[in-house]
This record gives sequence, C-alpha cells and structure tokens, in this order.
Amino acid sequence: MSSLINTASAFRLSRSLASSSSFSCPQPRLFLSSSFALPPRPIPHFSLTSLRASLSFRTEAASATATMGDAPDAGMDAVQRRLMFEDECILVDENDNVVGHESKYNCHLWEKILTGNMLHRAFSVFLFNSKYELLLQQRSATKVTFPLVWTNTCCSHPLYRESELIGENFLGVRNAAQRKLLDELGIPAEDVPVDQFIPLSRILYKAPSDGKWGEHELDYLLFIVRDVNVHPNPDEVADVKYVNRDQLKELLRKADAGEGGLKLSPWFRLVVDNFLFKWWDHVEKGTLKEATDMETIHKLT
Repeated sequence: MSSLINTASAFRLSRSLASSSSFSCPQPRLFLSSSFALPPRPIPHFSLTSLRASLSFRTEAASATATMGDAPDAGMDAVQRRLMFEDECILVDENDNVVGHESKYNCHLWEKILTGNMLHRAFSVFLFNSKYELLLQQRSATKVTFPLVWTNTCCSHPLYRESELIGENFLGVRNAAQRKLLDELGIPAEDVPVDQFIPLSRILYKAPSDGKWGEHELDYLLFIVRDVNVHPNPDEVADVKYVNRDQLKELLRKADAGEGGLKLSPWFRLVVDNFLFKWWDHVEKGTLKEATDMETIHKLT
C-alpha cells in the first residue's frame, strides 16, 4: 500500500516540476541524413536592397576615381595648374581686334586650337644689357607648353583685365611685360619702366608643343636695353644666360644638330630667322625706333 502511495506522489511531483517556470526540458536534437536537404531559405527583401545600394556605391566610387585620374589637370604642377585655369587670355582676330577672352588652359589645347578660335594676344620681350648682350631663359621643367626649351628673355600673355587691355601706345602689353618680368625673372618694375619698352612689330604663328598642347598667338615683340637685377623664379625658369651674336649663332647650330637635346621655342626661332640679327644692329646703334613697324602683322610659319 505504501508503495502505491509513493509512486503516485512521485508522479504528481514530476508533473508539478514540469509545469514550473523554473524548469526547462532540453530541446531534442534533429539529425538529418545526407540524403535529406531543407528547402532553400528565401533572401529577405532588405538584403537585396542593401546589395543593390552597395553595388551602386562601388560603381560610383570607381567612376569618380577614374574621373579624377583622367582630370585635365592630373599630374600638372600646382603653380602651372593655377595659372592655366585662373588666367584669362585676350582672344583676337587676325587683325588684332579683341573678340573675347578664354582661359589659358583652353587657349593652349591643341584640339581647340585646330577646331576653334583660340588665337590670343601674347608678347615676347628681348632684353639687352649695356654690352648689347641678349638675356635668354630656359623654361622650367614644369611648364605645360614647351618645357625646358631655350627662348628669349620673357614670353607670356597680357590678361583680360583693364590695365592690360589699354590699346593706346600699346600700354596694356607693356604693363603685362613689366608684370611678367617680375613674376618670372624677379626683375623689379623700376628696372624696366613701361615707357622703355619699344614695340617693334607683331607676328602671327601657330605651333604644336607635344600633341596635347600648342600655341596660336598674335605676338608683340618688345625690345628694351637695360642693365637689370635678375632673380629667376624656379617655377617658371630653369636657367638664364646672356649671349652675344656669336654665342647665339652657336646655340642655333647646336639646336639644329640636336646636340645635348637643346631646343629653342618656335616663336623665338621665327624671330631669329626673320628679324633678330638686323634688329640687333639697331640695338647697338641706338636706333631701334627706326626699325619699328607696328602696322604690319607678319604671318609666319
């Protein structure tokens, strides 16, 4: 009898424990055979959306990276890049009438030169000392057009600004020349007063640089005889030297022979071949104004 009571009590106790919140039975483990497979679990909608967003982001990032690598100023020296995009050149027609303005960058892209009106005003300074030696410069390696070539004292552009658009007595071009002599060669304004520049003539020429860049300029040729202090700006100028006639002729010979990779700028070579030595006579005689011809625009090739 007591045996039956104990059994019943034990049964009731087990049921009471099973219903208690403090007791949990272990979950049965399910073992599947290798021949049994669960159906594939569907991918939630939010996962597909996230995946699309991720792929889109990566595509845009790759495109942005490629764009940055192909940017027009990629690899360009910081100083030259600033000048190329900030400076506005004066666009002219072949009679030197102002027709507009454009960035220095666009004015020197060879593709635009060939397909559009990128003819712009320029100047070339020929500075002689009291010994009648001509100051030459070698353009810096970071120049976008014609790097490391030898050329006349200073070559640049009057900009589309009031002080450099003045036509009377060619004052705008003279102001620009004074500005760039300071920028490139550190020559102070008092060493090169604007009224001492003698405009001799104008040339119109077109010349490619490296396939991407080139020049199409209406170039004012400015002569000046002054003893100056020269402090070249390395961002613009790699080297400078004074030459007499014979030394210039030797430089021409080396350039023609390709000795030492020596090159001359195309505008300088055009002036040398067509005018320079006869004008040098006037420099030595002090009769430069007799050689002036600002009525003619010489189209040279």
